[in-house]
Amino acid sequence: MIDSKRLESIVSEAGRIAFGLWPGAGNALDSWEKKPGDPVCEADLAVDAFLKRELGALLPSAGWLSEETADDSSRLDHDLIWLVDPVDGTRDFIRGRTGWAVSVALISAGRPLIGTLCAPARGETWQAVAGQGAFRNGEKLHASTRREFPGSRVPAHVLPKTDGDLITVDQPNSIALRIAMVAADEADLVATVRWGFEWDIAAAGMIAREAGAAVSDAYGNKLDYNKRDPRAFGVLVSAPEIHGAAVERLAERIGEADMRRAIDLPR
Repeated sequence: MIDSKRLESIVSEAGRIAFGLWPGAGNALDSWEKKPGDPVCEADLAVDAFLKRELGALLPSAGWLSEETADDSSRLDHDLIWLVDPVDGTRDFIRGRTGWAVSVALISAGRPLIGTLCAPARGETWQAVAGQGAFRNGEKLHASTRREFPGSRVPAHVLPKTDGDLITVDQPNSIALRIAMVAADEADLVATVRWGFEWDIAAAGMIAREAGAAVSDAYGNKLDYNKRDPRAFGVLVSAPEIHGAAVERLAERIGEADMRRAIDLPR
């Protein structure tokens, strides 16, 4: 059995390391682009190295998949695997904004077992264990229970005209924090129609599900983890009663996205 207190301590320390480099706290920061439009900074690498060492010592039998570590196919031989995004929301991090978090999930046989987010710039720690509920700063979370799709709260700066029946709320850059907003009943719906990586959504998806939200890919299918290609096509997290309507809404725009998807499929 994993030492949950030790895990909590490790992730909190990772958050402290990131916060110590965050420009919003007055720190200087080196940042660059891995490729055009894909920023990375020294905090990503520092947190990644720390978590790889500490989580590896905590559970040596687990594999490893992180945004900032070269993928090693040997992870596929492991039943247990850590899925890590050292700094989810790097753009907000670099700009000194608070919409970022350290994201850590433990996956067992393709399903999330533990999920935790540390958002020190917001003073927030989110945690969930399968079958035991979800918590923020020790308080139990209850996801949105909205029943009507029109009027649903969506973390977004602006919405397309076709979504004019929805309402925008604050949008952190971190997709994990946006998903967690549904878990905390601060949003009713989060959806993407593009490729996303497992490390972006595993921990937050676990937290949302344990809080009572519906969690799927853009087609409404369940999410699997530790796949050979560590991507999912879209993510949809919502109040359970509006999930079907959300799938229908997304279906109206998936045709064009499918063409992009086909172009980007692994060879």
